[in-house]
Amino acid sequence: MEIRDAGPEDIDGITAIYNDAVQNTTAIWNDMTVDAANRAAWLADRRKAGYPVLVAVDEHEAVLGYASFGDWRAFEGYRHTVEHSVYVRGDQRGRGIGMALMQALIGRARSIGKHVMVAGIEANNAGSIGLHEKLGFEHAGHMKEVGMKFGAWLDLAFMQLKLDARPAPGA
Repeated sequence: MEIRDAGPEDIDGITAIYNDAVQNTTAIWNDMTVDAANRAAWLADRRKAGYPVLVAVDEHEAVLGYASFGDWRAFEGYRHTVEHSVYVRGDQRGRGIGMALMQALIGRARSIGKHVMVAGIEANNAGSIGLHEKLGFEHAGHMKEVGMKFGAWLDLAFMQLKLDARPAPGA
């Protein structure tokens, strides 16, 4: 497995993983699938903002998973905080791909001077919560019934990782 920056050749794999999560999990709280043009625009937007999209690929360049981060909130005061997402292809889960993607993503956030990484996770997703705990994320909040999917209300768990020890933003 190799982790690298995503390129146009990865769009179909990213789209398939995204759509599988939409259709079969509560990891993405959307009901509608997307096409490759949507994911290509998303990739272009991330790049324009200076944010990475990483893919894990096998020896045949098939996308096994992807991860990215973007602004947590659109206000200037939050510019040192990012929210991330990580998704692994259904048949590849439990093999360390999510951990490897997250470790690389955390390194990228640190390298561009981010201070906190936030995770918003469906509160019953024990696998994702466990992964984040192993990476040092701390529980930061629990919002009840703020979303819905598959005819049920969903709770949102927030976790966060402090990326550096700066005592103040300018330090």
